[in-house]
Amino acid sequence: MSNYQNTSVVLAKRPNGEIQDGDLALKTNDVRAINDGEILIKTLWLSLDPYMRPRMNDAQGYMDPVAIDGVMVGESVGRVVESKSNKYSVGDVVTCYSGWQEYYIAPEDEPMIYKVNPDGVPLQAYLGVAGMPGRTGYCGLTHVGQPKAGETVVVAAASGPVGTVVGQTAKQLGCRAVGIAGGPEKCRYVVEELGFDDCIDYKEGDLLSKLKAACPDGIDVYFENVGGDVTKAVAQLLNKGSRAPICGYVSAYNATDMAGVETPFHIFGALEHPPEHRFFLVTEWQEQHQETTKLLADRVKSGELKYSETVAEGLENAVEAFKGMLKGKNFGKQLVHIAD
Repeated sequence: MSNYQNTSVVLAKRPNGEIQDGDLALKTNDVRAINDGEILIKTLWLSLDPYMRPRMNDAQGYMDPVAIDGVMVGESVGRVVESKSNKYSVGDVVTCYSGWQEYYIAPEDEPMIYKVNPDGVPLQAYLGVAGMPGRTGYCGLTHVGQPKAGETVVVAAASGPVGTVVGQTAKQLGCRAVGIAGGPEKCRYVVEELGFDDCIDYKEGDLLSKLKAACPDGIDVYFENVGGDVTKAVAQLLNKGSRAPICGYVSAYNATDMAGVETPFHIFGALEHPPEHRFFLVTEWQEQHQETTKLLADRVKSGELKYSETVAEGLENAVEAFKGMLKGKNFGKQLVHIAD
């Protein structure tokens, strides 16, 4: 046994709709001694992301559901504190899929563990705009959306880490970037700080007419994060030949019956001229992981790529932070700070 005690958040029971008290539980146990070819990682920052909610359901999706009493899934930035590996040394900083816990033992050949060289970039940015959400926005927009200069790109959840990268990348490519976000503060931030051309507050109502005013030439690329009423409004303004990369549809993630949800596929499919649309996963471009991370990190460092974040302190506050994030209470990337 090592000298470490591990606190983790486990799935105690599957939520029915919104997460209730008792669905997720804190658990503490001793950390075992590591074997040859293993490393022990101490979690510094944990990322909270919408995809985690569907993983709590007992349904086959593109990834397996979390097991009952299993540690909640999630990516983190951590530091190697013990190593019996030639690949990693004590002190190395890495991103890995440790889940919601303070310590994580990984085999040295585990895929999806990457060393991070912070080089002036805040560590937690490697979980946000320079991490998986940033790569999702960048790869989904450039490879699936394929925007051309002069086109109009619309992205919902525009102040979050995915939307932030989509809009700022669209601007760099010479496009008109229009965001959709919840509340005047987020909309002001998206335009004034991130440099989008316009941002619509979906909470104000009258979304369609406001979108029409913001997109006088129609919509060429719609980056889908939200689904529901937002998609229905956007769908009416899509130009012929438009593209819609589908990253997710968070508006449906707390539904009690996912089978009954009207998805973006239903909405687009019913159109006379449906956009070219498909669901994508960032892992499709896994071989470009380092290159895309470096590109985004360099943009963060130079101040070109701006972002905001909401930080919860300690694992014991992760569940409330997660519930709030699914309702849009966070501003920018939702993180949990676990250790320095």
